[in-house]
This record gives sequence, structure tokens and C-alpha cells, in this order.
Amino acid sequence: MEFSNLEPFLEGKTIFITGATGFLAKILVEKILRVQPNVKKLFLLVRASDTKSARKRFNDEVMQTELFSVLREKIGANNLSTLVEERVFPVAGDISFEDFGIENSEMKDDMFKQIDIIINSAATTRFDERYDISMNINVLGALNVLQFAKRCENVKIIVHVSTAYVCGEGEGVIPEKSFILGETLNKNSQLDIDVERKVIEDKLKELEAQSLTTTEVTMSMRDLGIQRANLHGWPNTYSFTKAMGEMLLGHYKENLQLVIIRPTIITSTYKEPFPGWIEGVKTVDSFILAYGKGLMNFSFGDPNSNIDAIPGDMVVNSILAAIIAHIGRNQHSSFQELIYHISSSGRNPLKSSDIRLFMFHYFTKNPWINKDGNIIKVGMPTLFSSMDSFRKYISTYYWPFLKILELANLLSWRRFDKTYKDLKRKIDMAIRLSELYKPYLLFYGSFDDANTERLRMAMKESNMDDVLNFDPSCIKWDDYFMKTHLPGAVKHIF
Repeated sequence: MEFSNLEPFLEGKTIFITGATGFLAKILVEKILRVQPNVKKLFLLVRASDTKSARKRFNDEVMQTELFSVLREKIGANNLSTLVEERVFPVAGDISFEDFGIENSEMKDDMFKQIDIIINSAATTRFDERYDISMNINVLGALNVLQFAKRCENVKIIVHVSTAYVCGEGEGVIPEKSFILGETLNKNSQLDIDVERKVIEDKLKELEAQSLTTTEVTMSMRDLGIQRANLHGWPNTYSFTKAMGEMLLGHYKENLQLVIIRPTIITSTYKEPFPGWIEGVKTVDSFILAYGKGLMNFSFGDPNSNIDAIPGDMVVNSILAAIIAHIGRNQHSSFQELIYHISSSGRNPLKSSDIRLFMFHYFTKNPWINKDGNIIKVGMPTLFSSMDSFRKYISTYYWPFLKILELANLLSWRRFDKTYKDLKRKIDMAIRLSELYKPYLLFYGSFDDANTERLRMAMKESNMDDVLNFDPSCIKWDDYFMKTHLPGAVKHIF
């Protein structure tokens, strides 16, 4: 790995990125264009009906975001437009299909001939996604990327973005270890991905025969995903299907060089292109949003549990560092899969109880003002160290009120109807969020990052640790949350 800095390395390379309109891919595209405008081509997979629609969606959902303001100011709006026109090629397609369903045969042939690097960041990250959708994107989608790569004449590496939480609800030090096809976390079940696909197929036929509404089918398929995940030892559909995707890639990669990046909870940007940019409600942000808007006044925490967070720009830097390190190797050496945990729990732990204090202090000083112009006052969130204590709290303090209001409604005291619905909505939201996010907010493991540390050292030796910083030990969590993440969440999410 002998290279002096980032810029000449990516020069002349053709990179294919899936999930191009997603949060992480946007940061990645912006970074590449900002530090290496001489990249040869960026092919970006965008869900759209045709090339024109893909280009429009890319312009509307990616280029028009505030994320690109720094680059636009740096080189000028006209130069940026020219750069994108010359280097960036949105491709209409869907990761769920073979060859992504790309109908533009000329573009597909160009991709097969030119692609050097593939970065698969396409995923559905909803923890309780419909099982069929999650299977198509997170599992079969990963396999489609691999099969496409095998048809590319010059591809040098596939970087697959997974999640560190494929480990489930692990404890102790979680190793950077790959999965074996069919492996389960509970060790008591047999996992066969073809069987899982058949389970989905049979369930959809069963539901179709019942003439259910779309909402009813969706809820049933979400429940099925959680049930199958739990059967094999995973807490939710997301981590389960991401694990299966890793299994297929590792088993069928043959001689292709594969790197799997496993980030933990991805938060707003730390520094690049500016601090605090975020898009979409992430794990921790669900509670921040509900708390700041006065919908929820509790949090989970334990002195021994970790919130393993990592800023989005650090994840992107780790992806680029892995590409540089692996392509820099002797191409005649043995190809092997490598796993990188992009995490903070091992080097700079953030405790669940810390988040509680950050939220309280921030929203006390900077209260949210609702649409009616009223200030939302918050109190110190009630802290729960287990789901049992949370359920006891709900049953003791909220269910009695709900039952009284329910009786009032039955007696036609309509003036209580809105109060009943509001309270029930808060209770349902609290229970749902708590069940879904418990594995992340009451997590008692820490992620080994020995491979990642070697990657950091390689970047440091090559004088690229500034431009590709992904060292969590430099983060001061109180400063980051109070001055960067929480203001960013309020600006971009609230």
C-alpha cells in the first residue's frame, strides 16, 4: 500500500454505486466529486422507469440537497453542473432484479467494460420491513450485485455496506468475523435461504386468498419477518436479512475481492462537507424526535449498555480507505473477504444514559416550538434499564387512564375522544419504538475493530488520515451531540 494521498488514486477510476439516493451514498458521491473530480465515471443505480427519470430523480433528490452546497460554492454552480454532466451517470434500475432490470443495453455494456469498483449501499433499513421486500433488497439484491460484478471485465473490488448488528443482541467483544452460509445465532435452527423464500411465497398466496387490504397484507408480512428473524436468533428483519446477504456474498464470491463494511448506528456528519447534515429518521433520532416534540418523556439506558454511534462521513471515509488499501495490494496475492467494524464502542464508548442528558439539556435550552407557536417544555426523561421496567411503568401509569378514557367514549362523552386517541397514540408509539430499538439502546457488547485499526494505520502512514478520518476516539460526544447532531436533527428532520 504505497500511495501518497487520495487524489491521484481514484483518478481515472469508474465506480458503480447502488442505493444512490440513500443517506450514505449521497455523502459518498459528494466526497468523491469534491476530493477527486477526475474520477472517470460514477454510475449510480437509481430506482426509476428510464434514464431521463433517473437523471431527474438524481438531480432533485441528491444534487439539490444542502449537502452539495460546499462543493457548489467551491467550484461554482456552472462548473458543478458540467462536472456532473460529464462524470455522473444515473442508471435506471432496481437492485431486486437480475442485472438490476437495466433496459438501456448500451449503458449496461459500457458498465460491464468500464467498472473498476462496485459499492453496494442499497438497503431497506426499516427494522420491521415487510419480509418479502427486505428479502428482495437486502438478500437477493446483494446476490444480484455479485452476479453483475462477475460480468464486469475489469472489476477490482466489491464493497458491501452491511451493519454491525448482524451480530444480533450480542454481549462481550463482537469479532470482525464472517458468516457461514446457513449459520444461525441461536444454533438451534436450520437456516436455508431457499426455504425462507418459499415461506414468503406461501404466505403471500395465503394472504391473497383472504382478499385483505394492502395495509393488512403489509402488517402480516412485517410480522412474518420478525417471526422468522426471532426463530433464527436475530431481533428484527433488518439485521436478519443483512446477515443473509453477507452469507450469500461470502459463499458465492469465488475469486472476486470482497470487503464488507459494518457500521453501527450512523449519525449526522462529523465534519464533512459540514457538521450536522442528516437525512431521514435514524435509530437514536426516533427518540430524539418524539422527546423534543413532547410526545415521549422516557429513554432507555444502563451504565453498562452502549449506544454505538458513528458519524456518516466517517463511514464514507472508511469505505474509500478500504478501496484504496485493497486495490493497492498485489493483485496476484490470494483474494479474501475482510470485515471492518466501523464503530465507537471499543475506543470511545457512548452510554445510553448519556443520550438522556444530552436531550434534556439541549431541548431545555432550545425548546421546540410547535405549529401553533407554543413552546414544548420537556422534563428529564424517565430512564428504563430494561423492557420489564418499562412495561411495568406503562401498565401502572398509562393503562388506567386509557381505560377510563375508553369508558368515557363508550358512554358517548365525545369531548374525551381526542384525549383518548392522543394518549393511545403515544402509548402505541412508545411500545413500538421500544421493542424495535431495544437491541440497539440496551446493547451490552462492544465491537472489535482490529481490522479497522490496521486500515486506519495504513491511512496514517500514507498521510491520508486527515482526508479519510474515521477514528472515533477524536469525537467529544457532549460537544458532538450538543453542537452538531441535535441541532442538525432539528434542522433537517424536525
